[in-house]
Amino acid sequence: MLQKYFQKSAEAKLTFIQENKNKLEKAITIIVSSIRGGGKILICGNGGSAADAQHFAGEIIGRFKLKRQALPAIALTTNSSVLTAVANDYDFANIFSRQIEGLGQKHDILVVISTSGNSQNIIQAIKQAKKMGIYSIGLLGKAGGEAKKIVNLALIVNSFDTPRIQECHLTIYHVICEEMEKRIINDN
Repeated sequence: MLQKYFQKSAEAKLTFIQENKNKLEKAITIIVSSIRGGGKILICGNGGSAADAQHFAGEIIGRFKLKRQALPAIALTTNSSVLTAVANDYDFANIFSRQIEGLGQKHDILVVISTSGNSQNIIQAIKQAKKMGIYSIGLLGKAGGEAKKIVNLALIVNSFDTPRIQECHLTIYHVICEEMEKRIINDN
């Protein structure tokens, strides 16, 4: 009975990589190129995806598997003073876009994590990134939502089961971290 959860998780991951192998490779190449060029990774999401944004940033700044220098990443989900000030003074839909406006630079990469692709603060973040010439990558689920139409690169988990989408997103950013480390270490 319990095995079915693991089976569904494995199926979602295998389906994802079959459908998105080239796109994932492109995402890794773009992220590595950004870091090599002095850019940083800005990451955002809501709820469990906010926790994923923090986890992803932690792996980039700390280390994933290899001993290496810290790499630049910011989870836009962590500064409670900024989040509440922007939500109060402007609108909750602007909590990420305002940070991108203040922290983002042209050679940075925005990674949005959203199981639906329809959260307004995610949509506004992508629009702000686009306005600033910041490349955006979406880790999305379901059909990709509105975000699919406006990100530069959409990595969509073809599932409508939120926990399976989140489990696949975790695997995706772990793969990005592992490959990024290997490629950047090989530069040195």
